[in-house]
Amino acid sequence: MLSRTADSLFWMARYIERAENTARMLDVQRQAVLLPSAFALQRSSYEQLLVELVSDAGNPSSILNSLAAARENCRSARDSVNTDLWETVNTTWLELQPLLQDAGWQRDARELLEWVKVRSHLFRGVAIGTMLKDQAFHFMRLGTFIERADSTARILDSKFVFDRTDQENESAPNPLLDQRMDYYYWASILHAVSAFEIYRRVYRDVVTPRRVAELLIQRPDMPRSLLACMNEVNLNLEAIGQRYSGESQRLAGKLRSELQYLKIDSQFERGIHAFLQGFVEQVYSLGVSISVEYLGTQQPEPSLPD
Repeated sequence: MLSRTADSLFWMARYIERAENTARMLDVQRQAVLLPSAFALQRSSYEQLLVELVSDAGNPSSILNSLAAARENCRSARDSVNTDLWETVNTTWLELQPLLQDAGWQRDARELLEWVKVRSHLFRGVAIGTMLKDQAFHFMRLGTFIERADSTARILDSKFVFDRTDQENESAPNPLLDQRMDYYYWASILHAVSAFEIYRRVYRDVVTPRRVAELLIQRPDMPRSLLACMNEVNLNLEAIGQRYSGESQRLAGKLRSELQYLKIDSQFERGIHAFLQGFVEQVYSLGVSISVEYLGTQQPEPSLPD
């Protein structure tokens, strides 16, 4: 496969996944606005963030630009995708325009954010259900899970960042209120990655930070966990069919092993925030390696801002 076609397929899938993950992160903030919390955004700040990450043409990571880039990459790789997938990506872009023209979404973005998630689900379903499982398919899957790993780490880390900020503020504690806010925010994190019901089935107990971290970092059967994502990255790198184990496979295998054998309790003592930040940096390095080794480029396209 030509490297430029592989690059287009890889980034088409990344941008679709990025749009969905941006919608998920915004939904966490939408729910946080409703909480009586020192770390929740004020309504005006949330509306500003919403516009910036949904419809701002000047923000390369906005949902608008992510879906535009996905469509352009799909068009560039048109000979390697079937009609069903092209129609799915193209229709998503066309339907987005009238949705954004109606200013009502800024007052209540829930329906728009849900629409973005559903269109992303549809993209993956069409790809899995209709495409030949050849190199084109595996480059798309590789892009999906690289992006998803990055996003899950960022979503999970957002709560630990807020916790550290609260501690630094040294405000007078209110144990009952803090406990209630903690539960609602951890629950919103789980909802953001479609894991709330999974948590209940797995643990059948109250929501605790340690168990949320374990679920979203180490559970291989949790679809959006870091380990599940890295398992898929490794499988798709192997399926691409390099004759030798290159740097990308070495980095991906190392990341998977670190996650698989991580001791969550010990990591909590050392600091889970530092671990997640390190993971995001390693995923970025893996993306650079894949770009150089397989896609014929020196640097990957811009990642989400820190």
